[in-house]
Amino acid sequence: MHQFDTLHLEVSGSVGTMQLHRPERLNALSRQTLKDLADAATWWNTQRDVKVVVVSGAGSSFSAGFDLGDFASSDPDVTPRDSADLGRIMAESVTGMNALTIAAIHGHCVGGGVVLAASCDIRVAASDALFRIPEVDLGIPLAWGGIPRLVRELGPAVTKELVLTCRAFGPDEALSLRFINTVVDRSELDTHVYALAESLAAKPGYALRTTKQQVNAVTEEMIGTGRSAADADALVFATYDPESRAASAAYLASKKK
Repeated sequence: MHQFDTLHLEVSGSVGTMQLHRPERLNALSRQTLKDLADAATWWNTQRDVKVVVVSGAGSSFSAGFDLGDFASSDPDVTPRDSADLGRIMAESVTGMNALTIAAIHGHCVGGGVVLAASCDIRVAASDALFRIPEVDLGIPLAWGGIPRLVRELGPAVTKELVLTCRAFGPDEALSLRFINTVVDRSELDTHVYALAESLAAKPGYALRTTKQQVNAVTEEMIGTGRSAADADALVFATYDPESRAASAAYLASKKK
């Protein structure tokens, strides 16, 4: 079993699990976590017997989004744009996995955590899940290919509303918007997700992979994510824009009160 600093991976027959493991930070997506997710996606593709991978978060939440305190790098060979582009690379890597992915969402699913969930094939939310996309309040655009993914799932008007208002929404609304497939009681989340994973893994692998590839190809033709490489440039620009910087400082100060 390959070891990652911020993830726990397990394999049981044809089902794998990939758990974000920074519970003390509500599984915030640090640069290392983003790298680990991208590298783990590549590793899963070498595990030909694994048909389904469950993606979850340790502790009280799925993910609190990008770790804002971890954007800068002390490595002189790593540019701000390199750091800004890690989320897109992660999302594309998870989307491109050969295995089907099921996001098991509980607690906070915020910003980049929503993008990670949107990169998975099937999404199951617990009754305590709470979704929010706060990037605009932080003075930055939603990046990492999040906009095209959300437009595909929610449509343009709903995407604009949720991204621009930054308001929270619960699992029932997420279900009505068709962002998630199912809502279950928090106590039943693991049992439900693993039963679903086992039932899918019992099906022929070739048909599973081909169906996933066909659906992904159609959605890329509808609303592609190829232009998302420019998201990193928009993120970097926001760090230099005075109004954006002021909004970010005000937001972070409000969270410390």
